[in-house]
Formats: sequence, C-alpha cells, structure tokens
Amino acid sequence: MKIIAVGMNYALHKKELGHTEENREPVIFLKPDSAILKQGKPFFLPTFSKEVHYETELVVRICRLGKCIAPRFAHRYYDAVTVGIDFTARDLQRAFREQGHPWELSKSFDNSAAIGEFISLEKAGGDVQNIDFHLDVDGKQVQHGCTRDMLFKVDEIIAYVSQFMTLKIGDLLFTGTPVGVGPVSIGQHLEGYIAEEKLLDFYIR
Repeated sequence: MKIIAVGMNYALHKKELGHTEENREPVIFLKPDSAILKQGKPFFLPTFSKEVHYETELVVRICRLGKCIAPRFAHRYYDAVTVGIDFTARDLQRAFREQGHPWELSKSFDNSAAIGEFISLEKAGGDVQNIDFHLDVDGKQVQHGCTRDMLFKVDEIIAYVSQFMTLKIGDLLFTGTPVGVGPVSIGQHLEGYIAEEKLLDFYIR
C-alpha cells in the first residue's frame, strides 16, 4: 500500500505558511508504508528535528483498483474515512525549501502518518465534501476543518493522481490540512475527531 498526500489544499493554511501562489493542480507527495502510526501507539519525537508539527487531515481509504479514473466515477473508489495526522519536521522542510531541494524527508519519516479508526462514509455523514473534523491537544481544540473548504475536492484529487499511478486497494489519501498547525512536545495527548466521534487517540513521547 502507499500513502498519497496533498499539500496546501486549504486557503487559510497556505496563508499561514506564507504561500501566496495559486496552484492549478494538486500538490502531491508520497509517504512510505513505514510512516503509518496505527491507532493508539505513541509518537516518538525524532532526533533529527527540533520542530515537529501536527497537521490534522481527513484520510480516505481506497477500495478498488483504478487507473486514469474519470472524476465522475471517482466516488466509487473509496469506502471509508478517518482522521489522521501528517507529522511534519518543519525545520527540515524550511531548510530544504530554502535550498531548492525536495522536502520529502520532512514528511516521510517513520511514524509520520498517524491514522485513526476508519468508519464508513455513510457513518461520517455520506458526503465526503461536507465532513467536519478536528484535533484536541490535552483536551483543548487546536485545529478544525471541513472538507467543503478544500481547494481540490477528493474526487478531483483521485482523478488527477490516477493519471500518474495506479490506485490499489488499501491505499490511503491524506487530503490536506486546514489552518491551525502547530508544534508537538513530549507528554501531549492528541485526540482526533470526525464530528463528535473520536477516532484517533495517542500520546507524544
């Protein structure tokens, strides 16, 4: 399986990172399967970064094999959603960008893709473009988003990505983070929700 992720897919998040250009196509990057951090396991801060940020996202699970998928058929290729965290070594990302280098390593390190319990799309409300999700840190809400605010919709992303690579059963799509990203530190308790249902619960070590 592979993890496909979308960068800068919410306008206010782009603004908070200082990006003003308009993207005509989704910004896509990949994470390896070793990046998966399953429900309940602690996230250990890596030694190579002093500024790891949480980025809360809706995660969509691919359920069919597909290539060159038309946007109007893309809804047939996913069956479940959850909330996830795209951990980012922000200091490394900043340094790589300043040097004009790829910034994959700041996103793709081990355990950098935390995922919660998957629920059916029907249980999440039935409309993938109208799902509220949020993250609490130590009991306080720090980030909130709704998929209706995406710059590129889920079906558009699937159609776009499938031009370049075959989507396989079990692949995960991280759909982008809204405004409100921030650093994590040892001892913090992270809880991720779709609406009021808690699907992700773990600690920073």
